[in-house]
Amino acid sequence: MVKRALISVYNKDKLIDFAEELVKKYNYEIVATGSTFDLLKQNNVPAKEISEITGRRELINGKVKTLYPDIFAGILADTDNKKENDDVLSSNINLFDIVVVNFYPFEEAVYKQADDTELINTIDIGGPAMLRAAAKNNKRVLAVSSPSQYKEVLADLDEHNGVSSLGLRRKFALEVFEKTLDFDSKILNELSNRFEEDTDNYFSLNMKKAKSLRYGENPHQKANLYFTKNTVDYEVLNGKELSYNNILDVSSCTNILSEFFDVSACVIVKHNTPCGVALGKDIEEAWAKALDCDPISAFGGIVGFTQVVNENLAKQLTAMFLEVIIAVDFTPKAIELLKQKKNLRVIKLNTPLNEYKNYLSEEIRITPFGTMVQTADKGELDKDNFKVVTKLKPSAEMLEDMIFAWKIVKHAKSNAIVIAKDFKAIGIGQGQTSRVDAFEIALNRACDGSKDAVAASDGFFPAIDNIQAAAQGRIAGIIQPGGSIKDDDVIKTADKYNIVMVTTGIRHFRH
Repeated sequence: MVKRALISVYNKDKLIDFAEELVKKYNYEIVATGSTFDLLKQNNVPAKEISEITGRRELINGKVKTLYPDIFAGILADTDNKKENDDVLSSNINLFDIVVVNFYPFEEAVYKQADDTELINTIDIGGPAMLRAAAKNNKRVLAVSSPSQYKEVLADLDEHNGVSSLGLRRKFALEVFEKTLDFDSKILNELSNRFEEDTDNYFSLNMKKAKSLRYGENPHQKANLYFTKNTVDYEVLNGKELSYNNILDVSSCTNILSEFFDVSACVIVKHNTPCGVALGKDIEEAWAKALDCDPISAFGGIVGFTQVVNENLAKQLTAMFLEVIIAVDFTPKAIELLKQKKNLRVIKLNTPLNEYKNYLSEEIRITPFGTMVQTADKGELDKDNFKVVTKLKPSAEMLEDMIFAWKIVKHAKSNAIVIAKDFKAIGIGQGQTSRVDAFEIALNRACDGSKDAVAASDGFFPAIDNIQAAAQGRIAGIIQPGGSIKDDDVIKTADKYNIVMVTTGIRHFRH
């Protein structure tokens, strides 16, 4: 039986060397289309033009080259099935053992904002159809969908006497269905935008498995890590493999860091919740202030920095037990010191922090009652909704502290209260079923530091008891969404205790 490869590629990188090897070393006959055939011919690689099989020239400006029964029968035929094998023999069908195809550059056309005509012309029809057919018949046919696979194909053919292995055929088949899903999703999304149609009726998330994790949230749970197109770029410079819980914590830490990307900030997270956040004149001061918020919870925590970690700061960090340190960069001396703790995970964030929020897109929750998808909470303060509702007005310094606290409470678990002063969180109460309980916890953390401090609340106040608690702690100002049916009573009580109150018109629940 003749071994035959069908090649029709847009991206011709590495093609000549690959095709030559198929012909000269493994005795494959090559059938090629259009510009692929022309390139092989120019480089003296023996090949048949596809019209020799179809009996027809390319039609309608090259849009129809491969969409013929003889081509797809040659890909889809199951030669172990007697009826199908008889059809192949009686119809003199040319069987294909390898199908090498990659798609038109639809994504490039999107990026360069091509006009509708040019964009539509990059919607590949024959390519995905041939690859899907080959992937479907992976029992016999190898579907090669990227130049990056050529080396692996040749190594596999060498190991198996010129015939691809079932393991490789199955592996590449899955990659085909991944690519066609991604290709179709991009087409749907772009055309929906251009046609001004709502895509909420459809949701797909094309994810590629990066690796298996040791376990999930608990040792009896299995877990894998998948990457999507919205995965940030980072490097693990030292330490053990990141665990499921580490990745959750690092994400929470970086979410808050991105709120303060243009200043020296430190964020400490424990169990996926903030326990210390501060700004400083430099990164070392920010660390000292953040640690002071809750040094007990910081033990075994995750620490993040918006600036480069230097040698002196590294000495301080290695003096206590930490699980992970993430920063925009580290000096060579700092890395040298941190590596002395072999289990300490050290992560360098390569994606700029000012671009990080672009990677926050949909949030997905799978429940027995259905799967919910929502946009990420990227709500920012709006000057039209930002109102001072009390008789007393905030000073410029108080207002800055309010905004600082507001950016933190956005990332704390509901119900949440953050007490802050001088760009330092001094008390965080979160994850409570009662808002006043959250306030009391935050006040207890702050102790005497709450005098003349500000408090931020992720939700409105349903009763005046929260304001009474604030008065007991001698809080000077409160920032909260507003919108409660008790707003009038809440504001009157704030006036009674000479507490400044600002409402934002935006809520930040985080369940």
